[in-house]
Amino acid sequence: MNTKPRHPGADYTTSQGLRSLLTRLHEAGPGAWERDPAAQELMAFAAEKYAALARKHGLDPWEAASAAFDVMRTRSAREAVDPWGVITHAVRITCIAEERATGLLCSVHQARRPHFSCFHDAERLSDRENQLDEYHQAFQTTDPHSDDEITEDVSGPEARACMSASSAVEDAIALVTMLGWPPAMARHTVEHICAALIKAGSRHTAYENLRRDQHSRALLDVPGRSWTAMLRALLGSPHPALASTSAGRGVLLRLLLGETLPVLLHDDDLVLAISLAAPRRPHRHD
Repeated sequence: MNTKPRHPGADYTTSQGLRSLLTRLHEAGPGAWERDPAAQELMAFAAEKYAALARKHGLDPWEAASAAFDVMRTRSAREAVDPWGVITHAVRITCIAEERATGLLCSVHQARRPHFSCFHDAERLSDRENQLDEYHQAFQTTDPHSDDEITEDVSGPEARACMSASSAVEDAIALVTMLGWPPAMARHTVEHICAALIKAGSRHTAYENLRRDQHSRALLDVPGRSWTAMLRALLGSPHPALASTSAGRGVLLRLLLGETLPVLLHDDDLVLAISLAAPRRPHRHD
């Protein structure tokens, strides 16, 4: 940075020199900033001085210089012990406000206020991979049949009335097989989903992890449509509005809660969903 002023007596690079220059410009009255060559050099120097700070906040260096110009004309800058310190602090705050205003889609004046700046930047719904109701807290409800409650029920005095986890897995495999899935594929798919459920600790987390697990789906050789339908059938729909319904609980939870295969087979929606999702193998022509 070339910090040597070209005009004698205008060493604005030091606190004392800047204070003297600002005082002289103020006393010269209106138009002094336009006519004085030292003022032009000062603004060029400010633009270069705050260029890195401006780029850090996504601004043009001259936007930072403009903020510095506003501060330089104030009494607090002219009378400060360290004018450059006052200016730098004000420019930094302005750059932050400008960046927040761009993100919040509001004015810089509003972005300076805590009750506006506390919000996160505006986002387009299309910027998210998942739909709004899948991740926003306002659309979430508490599942009355959480995994912790299931564990307590199964291990408590009512354990005899509920199926064991291993029995639930076997019955789930039997149900899927009866509804048209190849036996080997049904077993491998159900066991993989159950293992992921144990590792994740909750049905919703397991569902989201498995939904994105293209590698496992490819290893199991399950078509995408069949994979999604199987996750919904076994783990339940993740939609909050269905949390307390049969569709929201899923086959595994319903089995653990004491429902039997005959009861599940009378659920027309469940039977239809699993049957239609059964992989259709192409016939080989001789």
